[in-house]
Amino acid sequence: MRKIIFFILAISLINIQNVKGQKDQTTTYYLIRHAEKDRTNKTNTNPNLTEIGLQRAQNWAKVFKNVTFDFIYTTNYKRTIQTAQPTALSANLEILFYNPRDLYNEEFKEKTTGKTVLIVGHSNTTPQFANKILGIQKYSDIDDTNNANLYIITLTNGLKNDILLEINSH
Repeated sequence: MRKIIFFILAISLINIQNVKGQKDQTTTYYLIRHAEKDRTNKTNTNPNLTEIGLQRAQNWAKVFKNVTFDFIYTTNYKRTIQTAQPTALSANLEILFYNPRDLYNEEFKEKTTGKTVLIVGHSNTTPQFANKILGIQKYSDIDDTNNANLYIITLTNGLKNDILLEINSH
């Protein structure tokens, strides 16, 4: 009888540890807007980055050099891809795409839970994405001249923490 009680107690402790380990899982999202884009042709809906934008993209890679990303997501536009590219190369990661019309859906949540993720978007999608993750309308669209915002959101044990930083590359 003692062996059975001991066995049940041991199994219970293992299960408690497994549940505890799952609860302590942290997900971290880093969200940025694309770097400065070429505005010379007003009809171009998919412009490249300017030289300053390319420099900012390199700077983001330096900012993130000590972050171990599991995934890097961008929208499927030249400016977001070019912004993420230096960081993706440094991290040896493939750039994945997300649909800006379907932010933070169940598939995305499931895939990124417990991971560290960089998300590159636009002046409207980046704060909208942050708001979707947080579950509240906290952040407004980014001013069109601002390419320096860095939103960091962590999810642990049902708690959501966020911070907005401004990282200038000059």
